[in-house]
Formats: sequence, structure tokens, C-alpha cells
Amino acid sequence: MSAHSASAPRALDAGSVSQGLHAATAPQQQPVVSPRSARPAPGFTEPGRRRRALRYAGVTVALALAAVALWWAMVLVGSTWYSPAEVVAVIAGRDVPGASFAVGQLRLPRALLGVLAGLAFGIAGRTSQTMLRNQLASPDVIGITSGASTAAVFAILVLGWSGMRVNLLALGCGLGTALIIYLLSGSGSTQGGRLILIGIGISAMFSSVISYLQLRASIYSVADAMRWLSGSLADAGWDQVPLLGGAVVVLGGTLLALSRELTALSLGEETATGLGVAVARTRLLLLLSTVALAAFATAATGPIAFVAFLAGPVTARLVGRTDRSLLLPSALMGAVIVLAADLAGQHLFPTNLPVGVVTGIVGAPYLLVQLIRLNREGASA
Repeated sequence: MSAHSASAPRALDAGSVSQGLHAATAPQQQPVVSPRSARPAPGFTEPGRRRRALRYAGVTVALALAAVALWWAMVLVGSTWYSPAEVVAVIAGRDVPGASFAVGQLRLPRALLGVLAGLAFGIAGRTSQTMLRNQLASPDVIGITSGASTAAVFAILVLGWSGMRVNLLALGCGLGTALIIYLLSGSGSTQGGRLILIGIGISAMFSSVISYLQLRASIYSVADAMRWLSGSLADAGWDQVPLLGGAVVVLGGTLLALSRELTALSLGEETATGLGVAVARTRLLLLLSTVALAAFATAATGPIAFVAFLAGPVTARLVGRTDRSLLLPSALMGAVIVLAADLAGQHLFPTNLPVGVVTGIVGAPYLLVQLIRLNREGASA
């Protein structure tokens, strides 16, 4: 009895081991995956990626062609029509009676300055909106251009300056104002919101200073100041083109080179750090380049209203969902807005309107719509 009972467990153990070995060597049954769960998310399939890439390229090319067409319209259309052959001859340096002055000294610098200012405002606006993750965070809305405007008005009304000296003083004060806003905003995750609020407050303060200077000045000087404040290409000259052109190439090129880091920052500081981005250094470099670019553009043309604010959101609606940077198409959109607004101001109204007045007519309602939409989203959150 005892011998039989002792052998029974050993037999049971051998059977268990053989079953375990069979189970280990048998092919594992794969879990059943339903077709719905195996289907990729819309837009992330390979055809979806191709469609997004084609749409991005199509919008970028269309904006570039529109900017070129508007530039040519700026050069060709005026009180006197000149043929493309005459314009090309003037560009080549040949003397064409009538066209050499009208095109070479008036229209060409105006068109070039309009393109450069549009590129600068467009890329600066999109960079600040992406970095601060707020569509209201454009240089003109948060007060970066207000310091430049106040300095220019002071130079015109009090110091009696004109020309390049006004532009240089406006540039220096614009950079100084941006530095003050940055220092007052502090650091941390809430820096972006504080920067916007402080910028709006400083902009309101400078607006009061400008109003005071206008009240104390003579009526003749106020007209010059108002023309500058409205944002105008009427006083464009060749001496302004190299300065703004160099700023667009250097500072705009820096922002385009940092577009990948900018996209990572838009996902949040923690995510950007996990992706290997030096958050503090990258943010400071982006902010300095954005501020300087906006200051250079404002110093050259005055504060052309809402171009920096409009270019990024309008481009985002045209491109749709994409994982690519929108800096380049936003810059082209800025150029399109400035050139189209200047053409409209010259030829579509009973009197000539500065480009900033036309962009203000379009941009102010869009700003109100954005504020209403953001307010509704905040209320429903």
C-alpha cells in the first residue's frame, strides 16, 4: 500500500512535466484583433501623409506665385502703365525715359520693402504664436512694436528728425521694449501668459504717450507722425531695403533653422526636453530673433497692423493638419497680405490709404472673431 501510494505522485509529476513541455513547444495562439482596432487613425496612413504633404507644398507654391504676381502688379500698375519689357530694362540698369524714375526710384523700392516687411511680420507672428501657444501672441498685439512706434513719434514731433534716423531710433527702442517685457514676464510654465498680459499693458501705456505727444505738437508735424503710425510704404527708399533685407535673411534664416525645435516647444516644455531640445536656450534665441525681426520691419515701414496676427492662422487654415513647420508659408502669406493691401489702398478707394489702414480694416474684425471663439472655448472647458 505504501509503495503504491509513493509511486503515484511520481507518475503524476512526470505527466505534468510532459504536459508543460508540450505546452511550451506548441505554437502560441495569437490574440484576435478586430479590423476596427487594427485600422490606423485617419490622416496617419501613408496616403494620408502624402495628401498632407501635397497640400502643404501646394499652398506654399500658390502663396509664392501670388506674392510674385502681386509684386509685379506693384511695379507695373500706377498713374502710368509701363510694360514688363520697360520694367526689366530699368531693373537691368538701362535708362528708360519716364520709367527710370517712376519705376526705379518709386515703385521698385516700395514693392521690395513691402515684400520684405510682409515676410518679416509673417514669420515673426507665426513664431511667437507657436512658441507661446496662443494665436493672440503676435508682436503687434503683445506690444513689441509699441516701443518702436513711440520712439518714432517722439523723434518726429519733438526732435524734428526724419528718414533713417527715425528708423534707427525706432529699432533701438523696439528692442529695448521687448527686453523689458521679457524681463517682467519672469520664467516658468506661465511665462507665456504673463508675457502677453504685460505686453498688452505696456502697449496701452505707450498709446497714451503717443496721444500726449500728438496733442502737444503742431498740426503740420502730426501729419508726418500719423502717416508713420498707420504703417505706410509711401516713403519707401532704397536706403531702407538693405537694412531690412539683411535682417530678413539673417534673422528669418535663424528662425527657419530652428523650426524643428519650435515645433517641439509647441508640445510643451517636458515633451521638448524629452526630445532633446535645450528649452531655455532655444526659447531665448527664438524670442530674440522674433523681436528683432519685428522691430526691423516696424522701423522700416511703421507698425502695419495685424499682418503678424493674420498670417499664421490664415495659413494654418489653408494648410490644414500637418506635422510640418508653417514658418515659410506664413512668411509668404505676410508678403501677400502687405502687397495686396497696398495695391488696394492705392487703387480701390477714392483716396490713397496707407497699407496699415487697409490691413486694420480686415484684421480688426478677425481679432474680434478670435476673441469670441477663445472666450467660448474657455467657457465650455
